Amino acid sequence: MASPSEAAKWQEHVQHKRELQKAAIPKEWVITPVPKEQANVLDVPKSCGMLTERELEITEATDITMLLNKLASAEWSAVEVTTAFSKRAVIAHQVVNCLTEIFIDRALKRAAELDAYLKEHGTVVGPLHGLPVSLKDQFPIKGIDTVMGYAAWIGKPAEDDAVLVKLLQQAGAVLYVRTNVPQTLMWGETYNNIFGRTLNPYNRKLTAGGSSGGESALISMHGSPLGVGSDIGGSIRVPSHFCGLYGFKPSSHRMPSYGIVNSLDGQDSIPTALGPLTTSLSGVTTFIRSILDLEPWRHCPATVPKPWSEKDYALSNHGGGQKLCFGMMWDEGSVKPHPPILRALSLTKKALEDAGHKVIKWKSLRHSEYVAIARSTWLADASEDYNSCLTTGEPLINSMVPDADPNDIPAFRIPRQPLTAYQQWQLNKERRSLRKAHLERWEATVVETETGRPIDGLICPVAPYAAVSHGHTRSSIYTVIWNTLDLPSLVIPVTKVDPRLDVKPIREEFLSEEDQVVHTMYDPELCKGLPVGLQIVGPTLQEEIVLGVGQVVDAALRAR
Repeated sequence: MASPSEAAKWQEHVQHKRELQKAAIPKEWVITPVPKEQANVLDVPKSCGMLTERELEITEATDITMLLNKLASAEWSAVEVTTAFSKRAVIAHQVVNCLTEIFIDRALKRAAELDAYLKEHGTVVGPLHGLPVSLKDQFPIKGIDTVMGYAAWIGKPAEDDAVLVKLLQQAGAVLYVRTNVPQTLMWGETYNNIFGRTLNPYNRKLTAGGSSGGESALISMHGSPLGVGSDIGGSIRVPSHFCGLYGFKPSSHRMPSYGIVNSLDGQDSIPTALGPLTTSLSGVTTFIRSILDLEPWRHCPATVPKPWSEKDYALSNHGGGQKLCFGMMWDEGSVKPHPPILRALSLTKKALEDAGHKVIKWKSLRHSEYVAIARSTWLADASEDYNSCLTTGEPLINSMVPDADPNDIPAFRIPRQPLTAYQQWQLNKERRSLRKAHLERWEATVVETETGRPIDGLICPVAPYAAVSHGHTRSSIYTVIWNTLDLPSLVIPVTKVDPRLDVKPIREEFLSEEDQVVHTMYDPELCKGLPVGLQIVGPTLQEEIVLGVGQVVDAALRAR
């Protein structure tokens, strides 16, 4: 336990950091406080009167391709687009607490340089010219702190940019804010001792997800058109699902990760994947294509040297996107999803069939083993990594429940005995075997598809529920599966909770104790209006195919 002097020291650092953040917000952008009892704050940027009609038009442009076209044609300048999103980001922060670092002056200087370049040369700097991009608080930017939820990391500005930061700037992006994360990152919610708790704009009594919860809250309020997060167990996908966004977890070595800060850094058995959260599918595709076109493998040694394939994106080997066959996983075998999730699956199945595609059932197999391997790997160090970051007396957060007893540690967070190298090798062997079994199962679907090839994609829930109350997220079983297998996964929004349609069923039998707990959590009225998304999963390193298939699914849903 920290001594009183140690506790005072880290808390002083935290207070100073908060004061610096507050000072970074222009005083003229401070809005009238919103009543605490107001749950939904999505309309606040419009109703607060801070944004001009032009700024509202800019920030409510959800299609990234359209936004980039207006920037490239100089119809909208980079300065006015950066100003509009900066203002809206600051407004969003005041109601959902989503930001960590705010560096608007730096961003406006960059935007002015881009405008000058376009005026002088008549062409854009790169494919993301003038686009404001927010970053999860894991991506170091030279001269700025990257605290990642740890008090001990305050006051240690980065000496260099992460590789992805350099590539984004090379592509013409404007970086202007970074967003909140949970301490240790290893949570499905977003809370730390420095910046506090991030709230869900659809209902502030609920979580925005984690660990990229700052990104999802900001983007869903249109304070950013596109953000970059990380995902080791669902940290891009769950927040995207909770906040009604498109989110993409590529295979772990497709995007450049060199230079980021991370929890469990050096743990490469189940690596972190980097990817976008955004308001449109075009945003996902534009981001991935733009970074790959810059040959990131020349800057990050872990990145696979695989250029963007337009042929794969066009589904040339998948019938050109016509008469596809999808697998659909209705549950993973231990926890049945809530009614809104099941309805989203049904809506998607019907939409695809109406569009001429086929949907077959994917039966869950050995999914509990995938999750067990992931958990054992993450806990292999007996929390040594976490403790190494708590050098100033700051306590380890053991629960996301507001005002939780610090001594009440959930079972999945209780430190285990450290694994030996040999024991970790055995886990790696088990994972290798599971990946092979999954691949064979995928390939075996060729006998059911009637296309002459295996399924073109697998559709499944992101979580068994829509957004939940703070401190009530359960195991991320529906997302961890695909991290263990290292498969790319795209989240697309499908529908919203409707208590009239999504009635709570009476159940007497359950798949597991966890299934019963999750069932009791469902409250149709509390969930009213919350977004519901689904995952589309594909084979390892076939990102372009997953995005192409996602385009087919998204189009079918929008045609309903």
